[in-house]
Amino acid sequence: MKKEIKAINFENKTLSRSHFDFVHLEDILNSTPKNHNQFEFHKVSFYILFLVTKNEGTYSLNFKDYPLKKGTIFTLRKDNIHKFHKNKSKGILLIFTENFIVNHSSKLEASKLILLFNEMLTSPKLQLNEIEYKEIITLTNLIKEEYFKRKDDYAPNIIRNLLQVIANKLLRIKSKDNQILDHGKYLSNFLTLQKLVENHCFNSKKVSFYADKMGVTSKTLNNITQSIIHQSAKAFINDTVIIQTKRLIINSQDSLTEIAFQVGFDEPTNFFKYFRKYTGVSPSQFRTMHQNG
Repeated sequence: MKKEIKAINFENKTLSRSHFDFVHLEDILNSTPKNHNQFEFHKVSFYILFLVTKNEGTYSLNFKDYPLKKGTIFTLRKDNIHKFHKNKSKGILLIFTENFIVNHSSKLEASKLILLFNEMLTSPKLQLNEIEYKEIITLTNLIKEEYFKRKDDYAPNIIRNLLQVIANKLLRIKSKDNQILDHGKYLSNFLTLQKLVENHCFNSKKVSFYADKMGVTSKTLNNITQSIIHQSAKAFINDTVIIQTKRLIINSQDSLTEIAFQVGFDEPTNFFKYFRKYTGVSPSQFRTMHQNG
């Protein structure tokens, strides 16, 4: 028997054909969704830019709890797992599909969004100062005006362009704070590797496996990960295994021994040691912490 993490698909109830939505945080906190519980972990199949505008609270992203206050902003890519906590925070969520950006943007602008929303390339959380907050809230208010009031044939392109301006401003802020990792010539190679590892990490944790898949040497694979995220390929693979394992532990009521086999370990004790090494807690402690909260 499994307690599954719900996979939430994009659905705009106001504009059924739109690939973009503007949502207020307080509406989410006060709603009763039919297909999931917003206060339990759920996986999104779209992108979210989440800005806190008032009051303090807590928010969980990929099993990590973050404090909220005015000017806190998050960028989530599709397949991220998050949950809200009951509080009196107010904020704005700009929600959109991959098609909203990629099909109507230049390759350069699309790559900037990929960089901003990929938590492996830059932190998903940023705390804006007052000047930065005023700039971003002005842009989101312009989006709000286009989305709720204009609603003409020009609105989608204007919203898309404003969203790209926000993305560039956030990248500028992160660059000043040295939160942007080098994303030079190896970016596309890294994104290919990331997808491969996310799909096959339970089958193989060996660098050579992914090097063969990509038709390169293990040394080249290390050059790719060192260039993009300043980690060895092995460290990147281990990080991905841990993220996927966390999802599996939360997503099922299978015994931890069964999960050890699913993750690719022949000996459950080796799995328990591996998980504790990279998380600081045992699999059972992690399950208790997150399935009860």
